[in-house]
Amino acid sequence: MKRDLAFAVHGISELSFAGAAFALLIGADIVFGSLIGSVAAALLLGLMGVRARDKNSIIGVIMPFGLGLGILFLSLYQGRAANKFGLLTGQIVSVDTVQLQVLAGAAVVVIAALVAIWRPLNFASLDPELAEARGVPVRTLALIFMVLLGVSVALSIQVVGALLVLALLITPAAAALRVTSSPVVLVVLSVVFAVTATVGGILLALGGRIPISPYVTTLSFLIYVVCRIIGSVRARQGINGRLVHAR
Repeated sequence: MKRDLAFAVHGISELSFAGAAFALLIGADIVFGSLIGSVAAALLLGLMGVRARDKNSIIGVIMPFGLGLGILFLSLYQGRAANKFGLLTGQIVSVDTVQLQVLAGAAVVVIAALVAIWRPLNFASLDPELAEARGVPVRTLALIFMVLLGVSVALSIQVVGALLVLALLITPAAAALRVTSSPVVLVVLSVVFAVTATVGGILLALGGRIPISPYVTTLSFLIYVVCRIIGSVRARQGINGRLVHAR
């Protein structure tokens, strides 16, 4: 959230959707296609979007292009309609053993890479000008982080689909920001909130006809609402405490 990439997540998800749709069309692995599309979008944003204004413009171009490609590939696909629907809204129950291994391996790589670059990335996020003056490779870190973000988007699409990916990548982090300012606690809470929404959505969807994704997104939103209320209460208590102390 510090890097202001909420809009970028949605832009990357569109090309990830296009990659997954193309893989579905040619009979390739959907997870692999999704990863290719996500990483391609992340590299475009990382290499071309140096300034925030430029990055937003590029995302605005990528989003309709990726969505249009995805719809084209799905329209050409002659297989089951459920497979098409699953790319947009998620279909976690259809993930087979091979796909699960790819997802697990990619998740391990993302976590390991984030641990390796955590300190300089945190510094570059808080004060990029000072970090660059201190010799921190700010642009290289930004590119690496964008690629890791692209991989994370590809992993999330298998659960909630391209249209609802923000529910697992942005909403939990936004909720955590309401209750903590510690970078480490923020990451831990974001993961806890995302896992809670996902597992809760799976349990609620068992035995029903409704896809998992509406449950996941609803639970994620409720967690955000609760955290926002907690944050508001804490802020009011802090203001009242300062007023009493001033008197």
